[in-house]
Formats: sequence, structure tokens, C-alpha cells
Amino acid sequence: MSRQINIVKSTIVPVNIENIDTDQIIPARFLKATSRDGFGKNLFRDWRYENDDESKPKEFALNNKIYSGNILVAGKNFGCGSSREHAAWAIKDYGFDVVVSSFFADIFRNNSLNNFLLPVQVSDDFLQRIFSEVEKDNQTKVEVNLPEQTITILSTGEKENFDITPYKKTCLLNGYDDIDYLLSMKNEIEEFEKQKV
Repeated sequence: MSRQINIVKSTIVPVNIENIDTDQIIPARFLKATSRDGFGKNLFRDWRYENDDESKPKEFALNNKIYSGNILVAGKNFGCGSSREHAAWAIKDYGFDVVVSSFFADIFRNNSLNNFLLPVQVSDDFLQRIFSEVEKDNQTKVEVNLPEQTITILSTGEKENFDITPYKKTCLLNGYDDIDYLLSMKNEIEEFEKQKV
């Protein structure tokens, strides 16, 4: 599972539903495990299967073979509800590196960034443009450029900027968790300590 994110260019999986909460992303009955592995198979479980039966798949984007890629595009207010970090684990474990929406719940956004999943917040209009393009052509590709902080619909050239804190941007570009980030600054910290003597 990749920790570093730089430029992600991919077809997308569209879930054009607003107010998707963390219980829909990963239902509570799957929260017993403490390892991050294995959550992907239960991503959107209740939306994917009838009565939790894998032999009875529902009509849903993740079950539709015409959609693939490592960018999930979802409706407004994604990741609302409870603060479970498992929601970010499930999305990342399924194989997504980026989630695009026009609004993210704050706790979900932070959990995502801490788990090497990039939440890209776009305008409502731009989000609808993505959904419109993928409806016309399921092979529509989107490019998310983290260094430039841009997202581009490659078929039309339409582009928007997105925000990310410089600290988290550095972490994602280098695959750093919080400890790795501090270790990367070891020399600067040691120099600073010497100046205090």
C-alpha cells in the first residue's frame, strides 16, 4: 500500500451520493479489528450486497466493472458522522489514493491525511463537471497533482486548485508519518539545540 502521493492520474469510481457518513463507508460491525489490513473488502458493504450476502451484489459503482481506478469521487459532505478512523483505512485498503468531494467532515479529512489518503475538496460546480464527464465516458481520467495542488479533468482540460496544509503536503509527498517528519528535521533540531547553549 503506497504511502507517497505525488501525481495521481487515473480513471475514477463515481459515488454521486451526498452526506455519506462513516457508518456507510465501513459499518460498525467491522470495527473489531485493530490492524488496518482487510477493511477494503467491507468498504460500503451494505450498499454493495443484499443482506450482507456477497453472492447477491447490488447495483453500485464499486460492483460495476465499467468503473475502476484509484480516485473515488463522492457527493458533498463526505465522511460525516462518527469519527472512526477505520473509514479512511477501508478506502485506502480498497486501493484508493484520493477522494474527491465538494465538502469533507473535518475529522474524516484529518484521519485521511494521517493514513496517506488525499482528500481533494473542489467546488460544487467542478464536482458536477466530473460526474457529468464520467457519465458520458466511464474511461474519463482525472489528474491530481499534489505538488501543484491542482485537479484536472483530462478530457476537457478543466482545472481547479485545492488546499492542503504545508505540513501534511510534505508528509504525503515523502510518505512520512508524524515521527518520520520529526526525524527528517533531526539536523535542524540539533542545530537549534546547539544555539540555546
